[in-house]
Amino acid sequence: MIFRQLFDSVSGTYSYILASRSGGEAVIIDPVLEKVERYCQLLRELDLRLVKAVDTHLHADHVTGLGALRDRTHCVTIMGEQTKADVVAMRVSEGDRIAIEGISLEVMYTPGHTDDSYSFSLGDRVFTGDTLLIRGTGRTDFQNGDARQQYDSIFNKLLRLPDDTLVYPAHDYKGDTVSTIGEERRYNPRLQVKSVDDYVALMANLKLPNPKMMDVAVPANMRVGLHQEELAKRGLSLSAREAIECLGRPDVLLVDLREAAERAKHGTLSGALHAPYPAIEDNLKPGGMLREVAAATGRRIVFFCAYGERSAMAVQTAQAAGLANTAHIEGGLDAWKKAGGPVAP
Repeated sequence: MIFRQLFDSVSGTYSYILASRSGGEAVIIDPVLEKVERYCQLLRELDLRLVKAVDTHLHADHVTGLGALRDRTHCVTIMGEQTKADVVAMRVSEGDRIAIEGISLEVMYTPGHTDDSYSFSLGDRVFTGDTLLIRGTGRTDFQNGDARQQYDSIFNKLLRLPDDTLVYPAHDYKGDTVSTIGEERRYNPRLQVKSVDDYVALMANLKLPNPKMMDVAVPANMRVGLHQEELAKRGLSLSAREAIECLGRPDVLLVDLREAAERAKHGTLSGALHAPYPAIEDNLKPGGMLREVAAATGRRIVFFCAYGERSAMAVQTAQAAGLANTAHIEGGLDAWKKAGGPVAP
């Protein structure tokens, strides 16, 4: 496995790039906006294709690199389903998996630092965001933080992992890079409490100042979505209601860009062709499935996904490939359901 831990000294943030092989797909966890060029340089040097970018939670101490990486690499942006961010391409919940070629991260909902905090487990290591830090824990006094929830996340989820599990947090301010579950159980001073009430009392008396970037970072990180209205102005998108009216029309082909797990969890649209987003470039090349279907049938391809991000990027890719008769459903399946559109199991 290719594994890189990168550090932003201004915010004390760790970002992680993972891949199963040189020349393959990569995922990044907790990218920082100011380091995006460095990430892209490293991806080029390691011959990796970034396909997914993940934030463990809505950060208050730095501006996320999710949007910039999406714009530069067309990767899928991912956060937990509780996020207050306007749009991310995929929202995950407890028990889901974030999969790329050769790697599958298990999704763990670990609220407490914020109400949208997640951790991600991968074999011998766990990426804990700000839930569990090295010899510390994330503060719980803003962004709907809750010390009681954090105690449950740590003691009833993270500390139940094997003691030799490596702990990789989103931040460190002392120069530590990695720990283990066993070390934190024994030596983390905030975990030496006798009860949840003791932990709540401890966290209530930290009296920490607000992060210096909080007033800038939080609003910026809530607006990372791709601006889908630009496609609408060019006649390349359908509202959910317009898309519902197209259902069953012989001149329209709905193309579902979501992953199989998303389809199983959230349902499908009748008659839609499944063509997962990571293969969109290959499918639109000469000889590619979608290009051949469009040429053979003359049907307009209407892409959709969960929230409209992947489908908007698919339209852009199709336009660049010379496939003009395409559009997408603005707001994706989420908007479709809100408009009362039928969904098949």
